[in-house]
Amino acid sequence: MNYRISSSLLAIAIVLPGCASRPPVNRETRLNGAGSTFAYPLYLKWANEFGKVHPDVTIDYESIGSGGGIGLVTDGRVDFGATDGPMTEEQIKTFLQQRGCDALHLPTALGAVVPSYNVPGITAELKFTPRALAGVFLGKIKKWNDPELTAANPEEALPDADIQVIHRADGSGTTYVWADYLSKVSEDWRTKVGRGNSVNWPVGSGASGNQGVADLIASTPDSIGYVELTYAIRGKLQYGRVQNAAGRFIKAELWSVTAAAAEFAKAMPDDFRVSITNAPGEDAYPIASFTWLLVPVRIADAAKKQALVAFLNWGLTDGQSFADSLNYSRLPDAVTKKAQAAITRIQ
Repeated sequence: MNYRISSSLLAIAIVLPGCASRPPVNRETRLNGAGSTFAYPLYLKWANEFGKVHPDVTIDYESIGSGGGIGLVTDGRVDFGATDGPMTEEQIKTFLQQRGCDALHLPTALGAVVPSYNVPGITAELKFTPRALAGVFLGKIKKWNDPELTAANPEEALPDADIQVIHRADGSGTTYVWADYLSKVSEDWRTKVGRGNSVNWPVGSGASGNQGVADLIASTPDSIGYVELTYAIRGKLQYGRVQNAAGRFIKAELWSVTAAAAEFAKAMPDDFRVSITNAPGEDAYPIASFTWLLVPVRIADAAKKQALVAFLNWGLTDGQSFADSLNYSRLPDAVTKKAQAAITRIQ
């Protein structure tokens, strides 16, 4: 399922913070972006709030999945892409060949992917071990009352029902985060399936977009799937606690996602491509990730360059204040400062 931020809603003027005397950018400037469904609620909020005070630039963002966003920005069909899984070395090489410049991975926020389920009669927060999640999505754990699940949830009467596995059918950064986590905690998963925006699923039914997966979970008894946290909360879906590297069962919340990034923020690589799944720390939620905007470092159109640079700077400052209410975690200060410095590379 694709989502588009309507251009009729987004007449967005962009003025650099602290530069009120600078004339506005060209009224005809239009920015087009596409990609992540994971971050779509945040980008929609950013666009709406930004548009309240800056009415001069139109921004369209199409929520088509991270794989689609990477493809479109590489082909030059959009001004920026959005992804929750960093580009591979091969994708970066292709981008350089086609666009003649590097792609900037600009982190915008932190989010969580949660195991969401629909088991009739079960309203509790189920607990999932890494072994259980890998086993379910490998098709090795087939029943809800499998010993691996009942041992972690002795207080719940899990049914003798077949588990209906649901996954993404499209190229997805949410899939990347999920598969990246499973690759770290399960050698069986790593060798048989691996990580990527798209993988060869051993079992289950597919749906497009986070919303598509959430809808299918809601309509399928005895199902389990993975979605970005906001979609589980908005859809009023049950989602569970996941056992982290320290052995604790942690719920996806702002503080636990922030904790997952804490160690990595201190030594963020210059290209910002970092995985924070299965992070160390007793409070860390283990299936968390940065989400990124993909921006060419060379933009020939001066008006688009000015507009995009201003929007990126706004997102890293004022835009961060809208993250909490949408169940995303704000960027650590050290990452924000490093990202602001990276924006100056755009020419």
